[in-house]
Amino acid sequence: MIDTRDIVLSILMDIEESNTFSNIALNKALSKNQFTEKNERAFITRLSEGVVETRLKLDYIINQFSKTKINKCKPMIRCILRMGVYQMIFMDGVPDSAACNEAVKLAKKHNFSGLSGFVNGVLRSISRNKDNITYPSREENTDEYLSIEYSMPKDLVKRIKEYYPDKYMDILEGTFEKRSTTIRVNETLIKKDELKRLLEDEGINVKYGYYDDKALLIKDYDFIRKIVGYKKGYFTVQDESSMCAVREAFDNIDIIDNDFTAIDVCAAPGGKTTAALEYMNGRGRIYSLDISEEKLELIEENTDRLGFDNAVIACHDATEGFETLEMYSKENLDRGVDLIIADLPCSGLGIMGRKNDIKYHVTKEQTEDLSRLQKDILDNICKYIKYNGILLYSTCTIVPEENEEVVEYFLDRHKDYTLINKRLFLQGIDKCDGFFYAVMKRRKTDEV
Repeated sequence: MIDTRDIVLSILMDIEESNTFSNIALNKALSKNQFTEKNERAFITRLSEGVVETRLKLDYIINQFSKTKINKCKPMIRCILRMGVYQMIFMDGVPDSAACNEAVKLAKKHNFSGLSGFVNGVLRSISRNKDNITYPSREENTDEYLSIEYSMPKDLVKRIKEYYPDKYMDILEGTFEKRSTTIRVNETLIKKDELKRLLEDEGINVKYGYYDDKALLIKDYDFIRKIVGYKKGYFTVQDESSMCAVREAFDNIDIIDNDFTAIDVCAAPGGKTTAALEYMNGRGRIYSLDISEEKLELIEENTDRLGFDNAVIACHDATEGFETLEMYSKENLDRGVDLIIADLPCSGLGIMGRKNDIKYHVTKEQTEDLSRLQKDILDNICKYIKYNGILLYSTCTIVPEENEEVVEYFLDRHKDYTLINKRLFLQGIDKCDGFFYAVMKRRKTDEV
């Protein structure tokens, strides 16, 4: 029998010492242990995600009962304490005694026998005094209270309140909302209702999506790659907000023949590329580009699995011109591109619920840097789009300076572009990730 808590500890240490994003660290661990019992994997997921998600609150509690403040503890002891407190505060199915005993065992197992008494003392003190833990005052939703209650840095709390004074509580609560996995049905291979029946026959809970006809919401499954139809390319994981963006772009495009050309400039892992390929239905070609060589394999894996052969995958820096692409001919450059998909690097604050350590890393300076990068990329790529072609700009963040303000900047500088539509999704308000997109069309200046 595997030691689930030791696996969780390895995940947390990967995050703590290597700055690995929590979802990547968890996926690595689950892939290594994918043949263990379903309930064991569920425990690993719940505990590791929970510790990361509530880290500030856990630290706040520990500091009330520990003479050594949490930031002064050794990294492994820090992780062990957080694990123990999370189980006692948030996991009703785990007895406090088990949480304490297992924490002590972990300390000893990893050569911290000298600190096992400290771990035991802190956790048992918290266990005895759970009803006496004090928190910041809830009155008027102060920044300090919201920071601890939602385990979010105070500066970020202030920014969200500033951006959305009437909606910030919904957004903060939305970061803790547990949602189903959203999949996009590959209707070039199977109809949505047929896939729904196929999944339900396997005991998977399936519902229709809220915003896109190709979306299904699934839960109560074991491992995504083991689901019936995954290897056959019947579906891929993609949030509905992202589906809506690609759909709206194609609602404004006429695909006449095989000369149709699209470019996805920051394509990995390939969600929007494959969504576009479905709308293209075998016509034309999409150049699926990404700056990361390693991530190109993900794009290729997804296009192959879903059965598409009209994607050209290449490493490319979106701040550079397409002239550097060897396979992109001068004829194509002269003719122009029908569609460019620009889902650009962003702060990711729309997906805090799925990547729950993002909130600890985002700063005002970072979002300003990202905004400048987004503007530079749009300035660079827009000249390659033909007249009546479409530019789709999108991010998975809810920060205005990376969304609306970027679009305003772009339209002010490029008078040959007009806004067709834009849409902002907010987690906790909409039933999907936080996300923004804008669809813009290039026209001759005398037509604008």
